[in-house]
Amino acid sequence: MGKDSFEAARLNVRLGALVENYRFFQSRSGKAEVSGVVKADGYGTGALEAAKTLRAAGCKTFFVARLSEGVALRPVAGEARIFVLDGVQEETIPAFIANNLTPVLNSLAQIDMWSAAARASRTTRDAAIHIDTGMNRLGLPPDELSVLAGDPTSRLDGINVAQWMSHLACADDAENAMNAAQLSRFRAALASLPSAPASFASSGGVLLGKDYVFDMVRPGIGLYGGNPAHGKNPFKVVAQMTGTILQLRRVDSGGSVGYGATFRIGRKSFLATVALGYADGLMRSLGNHGFGAIAGHRAPIVGRVSMDLCTLDVTDVPREFLKTGAEVEFFGDTISLEEAASNAGTANYELLTSLGPRLKRFYSEATR
Repeated sequence: MGKDSFEAARLNVRLGALVENYRFFQSRSGKAEVSGVVKADGYGTGALEAAKTLRAAGCKTFFVARLSEGVALRPVAGEARIFVLDGVQEETIPAFIANNLTPVLNSLAQIDMWSAAARASRTTRDAAIHIDTGMNRLGLPPDELSVLAGDPTSRLDGINVAQWMSHLACADDAENAMNAAQLSRFRAALASLPSAPASFASSGGVLLGKDYVFDMVRPGIGLYGGNPAHGKNPFKVVAQMTGTILQLRRVDSGGSVGYGATFRIGRKSFLATVALGYADGLMRSLGNHGFGAIAGHRAPIVGRVSMDLCTLDVTDVPREFLKTGAEVEFFGDTISLEEAASNAGTANYELLTSLGPRLKRFYSEATR
């Protein structure tokens, strides 16, 4: 792999693959608009680069979680709409207006705040309104939905509903009955409210089929190559995390590796110390559980992952691939994001979004 500059630990981000994943969602979403979810720094890949790439591919709507993410995104998003999932608070309203951000309103209190701001400025202001259909997280619960449905004209005074939206709790499991139950609740809610575009599906929801698509879909993890559901991953690999071999050594049996001596050497072995640790995002739980790959050959992580380093048992890796400076992949083409996450005892979402700022991001137009 060519390097535009040397970094011992890297996240290689294939923007061409990001675009292909975006096109996949377009192909599965019919006439619905495909937005781009770029919260959590573009799922760890770099929100600004991801948004610029998606915008060039035709994406006109972005979703972030925090107000600060929306403010940072605005300069590169151009005229694209930016929805902020957290909604508004009284003190954040001026920043929403100044940066042309669109809140996702999650309660009657937030609706009242945004309505008051619109009326105070003698204008109509856009918002999405989130309806809770079963997650019991954000969104209008049934009692507040009933109040809104009973008097939408007054409650929505000054607000243009850009979309009604909800969120699936179990979209990663196509057989889960909660998907159909939430779909039914969402349809019933829409029937009780003024007509406006609707959005229900994130990455996993799109894979559930056309009934879940509505007018806009909101893919996140799938854009970045993560599998949002059970079964074969239909997405191209976007992110590849690598470290560099700093030192190789032969060791005899009977010794140990790393802090706490948690790995005992049971044979004459060849070990590689790699410049990647938990400060970069290689989870500590991968110690004695995960793998690295050198030229496609897997090697187990032995001993604890430390802050800056980890150690691999490379005894079974062909010697021609072992040298200081060699690149070791910890997820990407040989080791999937999902396998690495499973070995770490977590989800692919957490693995990506936990990548540290010290891990340098390198961007290419590659699709593989």
